[in-house]
Amino acid sequence: MTNLRGTLGALFLFITYFLSANTITVCASCEVKTIKKGILIASDFDTLLIKEGTYKEFNILVNKPLTLLGENFPVIDGEEQGEIIRIASDNVTIDGLFIINVGTSYTSDYAAIRVVKSENFLIQNVVLEKLFFGIYLEKSNNGKVYHNKIIGDAVDEYNSGNGIQLWYSKNVEVDRNIVQGVRDGIYLEFSDNITINNNQSTDNLRYGLHFMFSNDDVYTNNTFENNGAGVAVMFSKRIKMHNNVFRKNWGTAAFGMLLKEINDAEISDNTFEENTIGINIEGSNRIVYKNNSFIKNGWAVKVLGACYTNTFTNNNFLHNSFDISYNSKMNDNVFDQNYWSDYTGYDLDKNGIGDVPYRPVKLFSYIVNRTPETIVLLRSLFMDIIDFSEKVSPVFTPDNLLDANPLMKRMK
Repeated sequence: MTNLRGTLGALFLFITYFLSANTITVCASCEVKTIKKGILIASDFDTLLIKEGTYKEFNILVNKPLTLLGENFPVIDGEEQGEIIRIASDNVTIDGLFIINVGTSYTSDYAAIRVVKSENFLIQNVVLEKLFFGIYLEKSNNGKVYHNKIIGDAVDEYNSGNGIQLWYSKNVEVDRNIVQGVRDGIYLEFSDNITINNNQSTDNLRYGLHFMFSNDDVYTNNTFENNGAGVAVMFSKRIKMHNNVFRKNWGTAAFGMLLKEINDAEISDNTFEENTIGINIEGSNRIVYKNNSFIKNGWAVKVLGACYTNTFTNNNFLHNSFDISYNSKMNDNVFDQNYWSDYTGYDLDKNGIGDVPYRPVKLFSYIVNRTPETIVLLRSLFMDIIDFSEKVSPVFTPDNLLDANPLMKRMK
């Protein structure tokens, strides 16, 4: 009964604040000319209506529940002095601002918008340009980063920051954002139960998405294209990645997705197209790869070792230079009922499954792993001959790595 009274009392207090909230107008010709002054005089749950114009301010501290609402995208110009907006209160909304000229520092991660130890925040319809870090969430939970556009001009990794960064945060939704031209498009560390949906992370220096030590996260319907090295997924558990596109991540050390020390994950219905390596896997176990399409990659899947009890089913392997690469003779993974464009077997009983097993690991891929310079011999007659001999009698590749039920038609 005591807890119920406390909850009802808190709810009553919130409703009272909400009903008594005011709108404070900020503009060059208004009584309140700066955002800082508006915050200073505002009461809890007030709205600052920021009119169109340019506001040369930085180190703006939002330390009470407020809504900062821009009209026709007013510009907040930090003049490269440092951080621009810092949220240090629960129940804060930032909506409709154009923020530019974040300061650059080699000792502080200056951000256009930083959220610190806060709950129930909403950052939406914000445009960020000329930034160091974009939106930085630090030990903040139960919020949403929605429909923002983050455009950086990063040239070098050492003096650039990330577009959207989450650190020790939980239960956050990152949805419908455009991020480009930064170091890592979206970065998570020690952040659990995060949903990353419908974002476009392209043309970034390093990774389109990079996360470490972050569990139970879900990534759906995102596009990661033309990034320095694609997407890196490290030291995390129970990750779900569905319906994403990994495209045109090219380079000597590039990949669509890197998996390192990942366990108990689901990777399904994704497209890996025209990457140097579609998926690069190391030390990752009990992962289900299903209904993915690997199209015109250098390597579709490259397995570097210590990867056990993974399953690959109903995937399309279409016109890759190498479908599967292995650096070990041991195999504890299952390949079953995938479509392989290089499969030349037959289906006499017309059941849609090839009557001859398919061995996806070519001897040449093993040779290239050991001596990368031999890639110049790709598609030579000599390589075709040794690949055929290895297929007939495996010596260097796992003899049990085969798809016993290859599909005759690609999965739709």
